[in-house]
Amino acid sequence: MTTVEGDWLPETPREAVGPVVEEKVILGERTFRILRPAQPDLLLDNPLVIKAFERDEYMPYWADLWPAARMLGKALLAEAWPRGLATLEIGCGLGLSGIVALAQGLSVTFSDYDATALHFAAENARLNGFHDFRLLRLDWRKPPALKFPLILASDLLYEERNVAPLVGLLQQMLPPDGLCLLTDQDRKPAPLLRKTLSEQGFEFTTQMLRAGQPGLRVKGTLYRIRKAGKQFHENDGTGGG
Repeated sequence: MTTVEGDWLPETPREAVGPVVEEKVILGERTFRILRPAQPDLLLDNPLVIKAFERDEYMPYWADLWPAARMLGKALLAEAWPRGLATLEIGCGLGLSGIVALAQGLSVTFSDYDATALHFAAENARLNGFHDFRLLRLDWRKPPALKFPLILASDLLYEERNVAPLVGLLQQMLPPDGLCLLTDQDRKPAPLLRKTLSEQGFEFTTQMLRAGQPGLRVKGTLYRIRKAGKQFHENDGTGGG
């Protein structure tokens, strides 16, 4: 695991996670197995999680399998990708989107703010038969000097304060001809995201998607984000930094 040195970063205590269940996620003709906390809401009562919130307004959003991750998985499966394309999943949580990317032959680095999320993402990747991947503990506010031609992000816009560091990370880590696929459940900060992307020199298209458990499907948006005036070159991305 690569760690951003010198930063305080949270780690959800294992005892706070409680029982773990396995959920089967069906995306088209593919089935993925995902381990997750059985009762993620209980994490909010853990004293160390409360302390992390008091220090940095940290919330363990990673512990849920959000519909937007399914949306991003579906979007990845719908396209052909160059084998070995260096791919970064930010805010990976349980790792579903990155695992779908691995299934598509991409070279994946899972990243998250919380080390316990990275543990789950790694376990889930191995559960689905993948062992060749990287882990990166990452604070969006201090992105490392790495470049990835494909960046994946799902359901990261919980609060408006998340928008500026997210766009700043894309400025730093997305190369001129790179592509970011971002899915969002049309949360309240979405208009601010679109405004900030435009102001910071990005172009994007949007596509409406639906995903979720049977009977609980949620509408959301897929953003395809590029730096203005640039095109994604599929044959250029075999290295990640």
